[in-house]
Amino acid sequence: MKLGDYGAAEVHRERKMLIVRFNRPHRVISTCRVNGGIHEDLECLFNHQSCEPAGHSRKELKTVLSAPERYLQGLCERFELPEKTASLGTAANMNYAAIETKSFKNLEVTAICTGGVEGNAGRVGDPASVWEQDGVFEPLEKGGKEPHGTINTILLINRELTRGAMVRTIMTVTEAKTAVLQELAVSSRYSDGLATGTGTDQIAVACALTGDTPLTSAGKHAKLGELIGSAVSGAIRKTLALQNSLTPGNQRSILEHIKRFGAGREHMTESIARRLQEETAAVFRRNFNSLDRDPVAVGASCSLVHARDKVAWGILPQSCMREIFIMHGAQLATGISHRVERYADFSRILSLEPVSMNNHDFLEFVYASCALGYSEKWKD
Repeated sequence: MKLGDYGAAEVHRERKMLIVRFNRPHRVISTCRVNGGIHEDLECLFNHQSCEPAGHSRKELKTVLSAPERYLQGLCERFELPEKTASLGTAANMNYAAIETKSFKNLEVTAICTGGVEGNAGRVGDPASVWEQDGVFEPLEKGGKEPHGTINTILLINRELTRGAMVRTIMTVTEAKTAVLQELAVSSRYSDGLATGTGTDQIAVACALTGDTPLTSAGKHAKLGELIGSAVSGAIRKTLALQNSLTPGNQRSILEHIKRFGAGREHMTESIARRLQEETAAVFRRNFNSLDRDPVAVGASCSLVHARDKVAWGILPQSCMREIFIMHGAQLATGISHRVERYADFSRILSLEPVSMNNHDFLEFVYASCALGYSEKWKD
């Protein structure tokens, strides 16, 4: 099915594949394992769902790394595509693809994105899982989890760009992607940091070879850079909402903001409940979401989490950590209890709790703050 015309290209969706067919020559830069790098002789691009996100090992997937030329050839033959093609692969559903177009005067930029971040979101610099040697990827740890989650971006530009500007588009797209993940507070699955992408993100950028004077800048000061950032941000937000139900509203949760420190719903529930009287604990267990998603409580927990990040990044000194944590913990208890007048008492009580940068201790402090607030909520 044809989804539309974008510049000098057509976008089609056929079964589990999104295909971009060029109506005139394009300069392309991509991460494709076979036809990657910069090319000017490609006839099309495609983004292909190769498997389901989890627990789906297909025999054909073994050739993605061992024989990528054969894998690409097989797909091109199956979908009757030309050999001069660059491909992106993912487990994301092509029906969840998002297309966003931005324009200014005679310049048009279209971003076509698919994405999932539930299992493979990571922060740049996180511990790696494989080592490449002589064309073979060797696992760095035994029994590692199967990563699933990829953000793929195809960017179409109706104007010609210099080769240097093509490379710069990659930087701008990456910044846009990372900005979205930061705003959505996506946690790394490999560390206690915020995610900047996934471990398998891919990209293809194509600009039409118009013969006109090429654009030379795709950075933030240039209008092209602004359009790229806006289009990519919009498309990634839409596709993550469709694929993972990842929206600002769904991220309004204390649990979502502390997951990267090792929190889970069951452990959070019981850790708070064991600090409450039996009757109050029973009520809390039945009403977990009313605490977890309360906007004031979430706001206070965000402040506490961000303060911890600032200490970890060296912006706030370790010597002030205890005072800062107690102050924000008391604010969290105040938000849950709705008892502003009890702030000083909450601060005094929380000063008796262990406070450290250790993930376990930090979570216990968050749970203690929550329990303290909930224990006071219905004492009217």
